[in-house]
Amino acid sequence: MAETKTVVPQPLEDHEIVVDRAKDFWSRNNRLIMTLGLAIILLAGGYLAWKKLFQEPNEVKASEAMFAAESYYRADSLQLALNGDGQSLGFLKVIDKYGSTKAGKLARFYAGSIYLQLGDAGKAVKHLSEFSTGAPQIQARAYKLLGDAYAEQGKNADALSAYKKAAHHFEQDEPNSSEYLFLAAYFAQRVQNDNKQAVELFRELKNKYPRTQKGNEVDKYLAQLGVYGDDKK
Repeated sequence: MAETKTVVPQPLEDHEIVVDRAKDFWSRNNRLIMTLGLAIILLAGGYLAWKKLFQEPNEVKASEAMFAAESYYRADSLQLALNGDGQSLGFLKVIDKYGSTKAGKLARFYAGSIYLQLGDAGKAVKHLSEFSTGAPQIQARAYKLLGDAYAEQGKNADALSAYKKAAHHFEQDEPNSSEYLFLAAYFAQRVQNDNKQAVELFRELKNKYPRTQKGNEVDKYLAQLGVYGDDKK
């Protein structure tokens, strides 16, 4: 009588387990994976098409449209810079047509600055509060102008907050940052009558920017608040 041999199944190696699981996952989800992959390809293709056919041409058009408005701004022809001359666009039309472009966003900065000079603080706040840029010196300047606009409206807490943002946004620019910090401290003292915060801001100015003009002058303002030398009162 022939001997019957029992075959004992060998355990799968780790890599075989991984392969089997992958095959099982694919068999159960291949349609979903292909659908998601196609959607990603379509979205990426749509974005590239939008960028090449719409965004980049608009950036060029917006920059060209800004040229005349910036020229009027530099010449102090504020109404022409804001509203255009009938042939060239002003900043408001640039914002309206190309607001999503870099030039369109910069037009908001110009428009806010012009409205502030024209005495329309409300419109200045509208444009400056909606403005943002990756250029830190310009952004810091925008915060300062926004503070001026809030101060014109009597919104003193908002004004002080904007001045402090201006001072702290790009501290590597010592001449301007020291000016903004001085403005924040002076505003806290003279407008808000907040001597405690004024002392803190003047001390910050003295410690951070001792070689600047405002840093050199700060001791006399601290003395007016009863702080002399290293006095910590």
